[in-house]
Amino acid sequence: MRRLITFPGLSISLALLLAGCSSQKTEYSYPNTNMPNGSNDFYAKKDGLFGDDGVNVFGNSSKNDEGNGGGNTGVAVNTFLWRASLDTISFLPLVSADPFGGVIITDWYVDPATPYERVKMQVYILDRQLRSDGLRVAVFRQRLNNGQWQAQPVSKRTAETIEDSILTRARELRIKSAA
Repeated sequence: MRRLITFPGLSISLALLLAGCSSQKTEYSYPNTNMPNGSNDFYAKKDGLFGDDGVNVFGNSSKNDEGNGGGNTGVAVNTFLWRASLDTISFLPLVSADPFGGVIITDWYVDPATPYERVKMQVYILDRQLRSDGLRVAVFRQRLNNGQWQAQPVSKRTAETIEDSILTRARELRIKSAA
């Protein structure tokens, strides 16, 4: 019994036959070592597709823009509030600091003067503008009772005092950067 060539086998044979019969010679050209900016340095700054500043996802990238705190810094919240927050709570150990979401979370801190109490803070930067309503601080306090840490109430004035300290420091940083 004679075996017929199957359709896939015929297709592959035909493709190989046609590829081998090509009459045109193809020359490949490789890029020369001279870069478009005129130098031979491969790592030299090249012109970007979207200009010098690239694509700005978070709004105006003007160097004098108060909203981003003095230029394109890679921080999605107000830069002055961000730096002031980190400066103000620098005595607390950090767990997380998200400059794009504007959230700073600290770990529990035990003051050596009061070893039976510990505090923890969370700072939320809510705006790109340097404004008093663009910042929220949450303070948590626990007290050691019979070997167990128990939550204790925290005065609302405590969080407001920390917010005021952060805002004062942010204004100082802004004035210092303008000079």
